[in-house]
Amino acid sequence: MANHIMRNIPVLLFLITGAVFAAGPSDSHGPRLLDVPPPVSPGASLRVDVDMTLVPVSVTDQLGRNVRGLDKHNFRVYDGSEPRPIAAFSQQDAPVSVGLVFDSSRSMTDKYKTARAAVSDLFQQLNPEDEAFLVTVSDRADLRQDFTKNLGDVENALLFVHPAGTTSLLDGVYRALVNMKKAHNPRKALVIVSDGGDNNSRYGLRELLNYAAESNTLIYTIGIFENPQSPEEDSGPQLLSYLAKKTGGIEFVIQDLKNIGTAMGAIGVTLHNQYVIGYYPPENAPRGKYRKIKVQLLVPPGMPPMQIYARSGYYTP
Repeated sequence: MANHIMRNIPVLLFLITGAVFAAGPSDSHGPRLLDVPPPVSPGASLRVDVDMTLVPVSVTDQLGRNVRGLDKHNFRVYDGSEPRPIAAFSQQDAPVSVGLVFDSSRSMTDKYKTARAAVSDLFQQLNPEDEAFLVTVSDRADLRQDFTKNLGDVENALLFVHPAGTTSLLDGVYRALVNMKKAHNPRKALVIVSDGGDNNSRYGLRELLNYAAESNTLIYTIGIFENPQSPEEDSGPQLLSYLAKKTGGIEFVIQDLKNIGTAMGAIGVTLHNQYVIGYYPPENAPRGKYRKIKVQLLVPPGMPPMQIYARSGYYTP
């Protein structure tokens, strides 16, 4: 599958957003590297209450393959500087709500057709209960297709979009986060496809990240950086990296357009191979305030080095 192919594609750069620890032997029932999505199996659902904070976590090896089979003893959670006991833990598959934020500005003209076709690689990895919507970005942000389980509707909507204008990328992300309020699934993610930075938005990065934290939405980014033509495009990698890092998503850097389908497919696989960690904030934590968190991974003995992706903060319930 897509993440298996990525072992031979060095141009996809996975940015580490968490801690990695050294390791040593494993047993046959322990963690495993995932080359294909596992079948959805029945099991106990994650039981939570309104005071519990949930943190989706992705774990990959150095080749970008998802790692399954870890348990809560392999993770540590810090709220601020205070370690917190893990009260709930799950690695069960669950439906996902996905918002696609697609750059349709003038600079995407030579890349748009290939990037548009690669969306099918993402959707092929999603499940029937997943839903998606589409926001395109040029001079303004437009909701082209609202939430639907018929993912072909999203692909069809892209057929009627023609690259033109400037790049209101942050406005597009904000528009997508607002639309994510209508999501029917607790797991939520945005996938941004863009070739550069922002040169026409009203919204700022700080308010955008606050909104993402409030909505518990992960942001995955695919940056197409073949030949930057402007200062905005030069700043694109930093902007997309920051969005992914702060929200717990993963950044994919594309330096050869033919690899964009692999990145799309890898995101689809990752969305259905996450751990969810639940813990209670400190009793003295003020309600409705932003708090920094850190999730650390204790790599089991015998396993290779791993990378962990988790958001860096949240708003207390």
